[in-house]
Amino acid sequence: MAGDRELKHILIVDDDLAICQTLKSHFQKSAFQVSLVNTAEEGIKVALSSNIDAIISDIRLPAKGGLDLLREVKAEKPELPIIMITAFHDLEMTVAAMQCGAMDYVPKPIDLPELDAAVSRALFAYSRSDHVTGDPLIIGATDVTPTQIVGQSFAMKEVFKSIALVAQSRVTALILGESGTGKELVARAIHNASAERDMPFIAVNCAALVDSLLESELFGHERGAFTGAVNAHKGKVEQVGEGTLFLDEVAELTPLIQGKLLRILEAREYSPVGSAQVKNSKARFIAATNVDLQARVASGEFREDLFYRLNVASINLPPLRERQGDMPRLIDFLLRKINRDLRKNIRRVSGEAMACLNAFAWPGNVRQLENVLMKAAVMERGDTLTIDRLPPEIKCSRMPSAALEINSSMPKNLLSLREVEKKHIVHVLEKTGWHKGQACEILDISRPKLERRIHEFNLSPPDRDSGN
Repeated sequence: MAGDRELKHILIVDDDLAICQTLKSHFQKSAFQVSLVNTAEEGIKVALSSNIDAIISDIRLPAKGGLDLLREVKAEKPELPIIMITAFHDLEMTVAAMQCGAMDYVPKPIDLPELDAAVSRALFAYSRSDHVTGDPLIIGATDVTPTQIVGQSFAMKEVFKSIALVAQSRVTALILGESGTGKELVARAIHNASAERDMPFIAVNCAALVDSLLESELFGHERGAFTGAVNAHKGKVEQVGEGTLFLDEVAELTPLIQGKLLRILEAREYSPVGSAQVKNSKARFIAATNVDLQARVASGEFREDLFYRLNVASINLPPLRERQGDMPRLIDFLLRKINRDLRKNIRRVSGEAMACLNAFAWPGNVRQLENVLMKAAVMERGDTLTIDRLPPEIKCSRMPSAALEINSSMPKNLLSLREVEKKHIVHVLEKTGWHKGQACEILDISRPKLERRIHEFNLSPPDRDSGN
C-alpha cells in the first residue's frame, strides 16, 4: 500500500532469533517497517527484490557471512546503506566491512541508542540521494596519468596552446599563477612536449632553502668549500644536463642568487661554490611564481634585468574560481587518482556535494580541491561522496533552499560578492592614490589580475585637477 511505503523499511539479518525479535520490536515502536531474515542468502534475496531503505546485518552468519551479503548487495545497489553488527574482537572483520562499503558498524552487546543514531545517519544520507539540489557526478573507472592537466574552459585551452608553442624551442619561460594552480604541472608539460623530453626534469623550490644551501643545491660545491662539505657535490644545473630545470617560487631568490642566475641565463656559465672553475650549462630554465614580479621589480626586491631574462615567454594560469566549467572534469580526474592511490571506490559525488564544491571560491585552487576530496574520500564509508564529508566552510558556501526560506525576512539590499569585491578594490585604489603595486600587495593579487578587475569594473582614476 502507498501508506506502507511511506514508512522506512529496515531489513534485519541475524541468526540470533532473540536479537531479531528485540530489534524488530524496537524499530516497530519507532514507526519503521521491519523485515527479518536469518541467513545472508535470504538477506540478499530480500534486499535485491524489495524496497529496502537500510540493512542491519550481523557479520558472523552461517554459510555465507555478512561480508558476502555486503559485497553482493553493494554490487547491485551501491547506495543502499548497510550497518554491520560486530563483536568487540572482530577487528579484522570490522575493517573489512568498512572497506567493502559498510555505512557504519555497531559492536555487541548492542547499545540501542547507538544503533538508532547509526540508522538515522544512514537513512538521512540515503533519502537525500534522490532529492539532491544539483546534478550528481558519476566517477569514471579508467586510470589517470598523475601529470595530466585537466580542463576544457577557454582559459585552459589558451594555456594548452601556450604550452605547445613554448615547447617548440628552448626559450626560457615564466609561469605565473596563484598558489595551487598547477605551475609545476605546466612546466613538466612543456618539458614532456619538447624535443628534450628524454632528458631529466628537475624541480627546485627556491623558498625552501637558505641562501648558502640553495647556491650549493643549484651550482654544486667543492670539497671543503664550507663546514660540512666533506665531498664535492654536483649541483642541479649540472645534473639536469640538457634537460629542464624548474625554479619554483623564483621571486624568493636573494640578490646574491639572482645575480648568479642572471649570469647563467646570459652567458650560460656558472661556478660551483668554493671553485674558480667556470662550467657551461645547456639546461633549459623554467621559472614560476605566485607573486607579481613587476611589483617586486618596482620595489627593488627583484632585478629588472633578471625579470626580462626569465620573462621571454610567459604563461598565466587562471585561478580555479575563474574556470568553474572545469570543476566536474577536475573532480572526476582527482577522485579517480584518489581511488587508485588510496584504494578507495568512490563512484559518485552527490548533487548536494557538487553544488557546494561548485559554489566555493577555492583560494587554494586545485591543490586545495584535491586535499578536500582526499580527506572526504578517506572518511567516506560508501561509494558516494556526500556533503557530510565536506569541511564546514565549503558546506556553508551554498545555502540550502530551506535556509533561504527561513531567512526570507533578511534585508533585500545586501550586496553580491562581485559588488563587494568592486567596492573593496575601489577603496584600496583610492587609499593608495591609485598606486597599483601597493594595491596589489594589500589585495594580495597579481598585477594582471588587478588590471583585469579594473577593466571589468570599468574603473578609472579620479581627475587630478578636480577635488583635492
